[in-house]
Amino acid sequence: MPRYMIVRSFEVGEEQMPPIGRRSRELTEGEFPEINWEHSHVVVDDEGLVHTYCVYEAPNSEIVREHSTRLGKHTIDELHEIAGDVSPADFPPA
Repeated sequence: MPRYMIVRSFEVGEEQMPPIGRRSRELTEGEFPEINWEHSHVVVDDEGLVHTYCVYEAPNSEIVREHSTRLGKHTIDELHEIAGDVSPADFPPA
């Protein structure tokens, strides 16, 4: 199944994120069972607003956008299908 990197800008600060995270999980488990939320990296900008870099497994990008619309409180800045993963272990010293 395809995997997607979603870059989001939230309208709230870090202290307001726990209910949004719970809502995202509720949506994936209850209304979008075909989506698997793998993990997210959270960044707080200089103004205190949250940006996330999330990895989701989903059948297509449209369902990821639909989940995002239902979640609210943010915009999608970028949405990319992931071509693959690498780590330092994939590049041993010469």
